[in-house]
Amino acid sequence: MSRSREGHVQFRIQPGGHLTGDLRVPGDKSISHRAVMLAALAEGTTEVQGFLEGEDALATLAALRAMGVPIRGPERGRLVIEGRGLHGLRPPLGPLYLGNSGTSMRLLCGLLAGQRFDSTLTGDASLSRRPMQRVTAPLSRMGAQLETGEAGTAPLHIKGGQPLHGIHYEMPIASAQVKSCLLLAGLYARGETCVIEPAPTRDHTERMLMAFGYELRCQDGCVCLSGQRRLHGVSLLTVPADISSATFFLVGASIAPGSDLRLTEVGLNPTRTGAIVILRRMGADIDVLNERTVAGEPVADLRVRHAALHGTHITPDLVPAAIDEFPALFVAAACAEGETLLQGAEELRVKETDRITAMAAGLQALGIIVEPRSDGIRIVGGAPKGGRVRALGDHRVAMAFAMAALRADAEIVIDDSRNVATSFPGFVELAAGAGLGIRSEVMDEQP
Repeated sequence: MSRSREGHVQFRIQPGGHLTGDLRVPGDKSISHRAVMLAALAEGTTEVQGFLEGEDALATLAALRAMGVPIRGPERGRLVIEGRGLHGLRPPLGPLYLGNSGTSMRLLCGLLAGQRFDSTLTGDASLSRRPMQRVTAPLSRMGAQLETGEAGTAPLHIKGGQPLHGIHYEMPIASAQVKSCLLLAGLYARGETCVIEPAPTRDHTERMLMAFGYELRCQDGCVCLSGQRRLHGVSLLTVPADISSATFFLVGASIAPGSDLRLTEVGLNPTRTGAIVILRRMGADIDVLNERTVAGEPVADLRVRHAALHGTHITPDLVPAAIDEFPALFVAAACAEGETLLQGAEELRVKETDRITAMAAGLQALGIIVEPRSDGIRIVGGAPKGGRVRALGDHRVAMAFAMAALRADAEIVIDDSRNVATSFPGFVELAAGAGLGIRSEVMDEQP
């Protein structure tokens, strides 16, 4: 498939149906990124299983290979990474292209700030519009030298050989990517690096650092580490199934009468379970089964059955633990009885697209009453109609609207859905196998 045709993928979903069976969604994207980065910086060999073979995580993998890290795989989610140590990376031959992956760009920015060589990070048109000052500003305070585009966006040019020093940084906005970027830079810094969060965010980086034998302190919203120590390879590191990917099916089964679905080996990190909390507040029937711990991360199976949902008020304190799941939650709200109000979610406006605007436009096209706000949205539940919506290249928007068809009265067509492969390869096949009437088509021209 040519690159030009790749941009014109369209989903067509027949109305109605329900979701049943047992399925495992792909590995957690956030954990996959961090596993391969830290394995590359460790001393010794690390085997990773459950790695997400989506475009975002593969972009991180390609960048590490370009810097001389020997990596075997991925083969069915399995990788073997020969760590080079903190100072064993080699200069890449050219710019490191990261596609649509904001996680890759922001985390690698911190990692590369401590290297001895210059580097440049680039991305696609969508990533090149996303703000990077939130990482470049604190990195500069640590002694890093970086240049961005005029609007503070990619490409990012990072000058190597700069001595870094630890800082105490109070984040103005809760962001796991900013926190992780600074902790990675802190590995190379003299002294102690501390990041203070205004609200809890996902702590995969902290858990992963400890899995690789690195000491850090976490207390009262503050994470600290001392630089210039060693990471040690892990014999086997298992990546759990992605809660963000599972949420589409939690919503789909909740809104579709007759649904009874079991999602296996889902990561239930307490900083990531906001979607389950919100759905249960709306009346969802979700059981957590077979709880256990895998590579320092809590994991369980989730059984979800259809339930009559009702609207709810989503307050700012719930936002960080559900930030990536809101497109799916908006569909749940659209199918619920009554009104749902979200506040304190300005971060949604600077994702792969402005997700508040994109979801509001799509829901309106399906006949739902919505009121987008600067920091959230108001949704009046009802019965979605069929129609045509645009995903605007945002994978989560596309998958969210696909689930809306379970309650629609006619076919839903979703344009510009190619980027679903960035986080959920095989989504169409897995969803169809569970009962969603979905097919994917490649269009000759942009609709």
